[in-house]
Amino acid sequence: MANEQELSSLYPFLHGRAQDPVKVDAALLHSVAEKARESRETNAEFFGACGPVLVTAAKALANIYRNNGRLFSMGNGGSSCDASHVAVEFVHPVTAGRPALAATNLLADMAMISAVGNDIGFEHVFVRQIIAQGRAGDGLIGISTSGNSANLIAAFSKAKEMGIITIGLAGGDGGRMKSTGVVDHCLVVPSQSIHRTQECHVIAYHILWDLVHTLLADDRGSAASKGAAA
Repeated sequence: MANEQELSSLYPFLHGRAQDPVKVDAALLHSVAEKARESRETNAEFFGACGPVLVTAAKALANIYRNNGRLFSMGNGGSSCDASHVAVEFVHPVTAGRPALAATNLLADMAMISAVGNDIGFEHVFVRQIIAQGRAGDGLIGISTSGNSANLIAAFSKAKEMGIITIGLAGGDGGRMKSTGVVDHCLVVPSQSIHRTQECHVIAYHILWDLVHTLLADDRGSAASKGAAA
């Protein structure tokens, strides 16, 4: 059990004299402004550096869909929620006129995840699904704030062997996701903050989704123009 000194360091506002409400509010407002500033600066730095990678990844993913491929998504913890969000965006586009595109969230089947995790280890929960469901020409997007998630790295590695295009979203220095070369298109948020990294990831996959639909719409427009000319 934590001692009094440890608790005081973790929760200083619960110890000592009563705080001045006006000063507390001012400090909290300052914290809001600083976090918002840090978020904006991280966002600008990330997209300034990774914009070209994002465009290249979008072109690769659009090509996957042109050839009737599918997208798989994966992540752990908060990033598992992002993986689910990615799949929903593609399967259920909220913008009128945009078609549903095949995407599978590898976190969706909890019976399978618990079976694999219990029987052979959590590192295998994604790779076993990729082996069973993936095929050459598909895409796999994995999200990890550290870039070091062992189960993502294992799935990325197997996906590359199978001819599946890999897209990774990471933070910090990119971790093993960046250093091992198992990811074809790696977008790394230059921040050690999990929150700032996750904020950039959400924007990145929303932009990726939008770019893919734009590219596919251009294809449909070109096809319609050719048909009219004929």
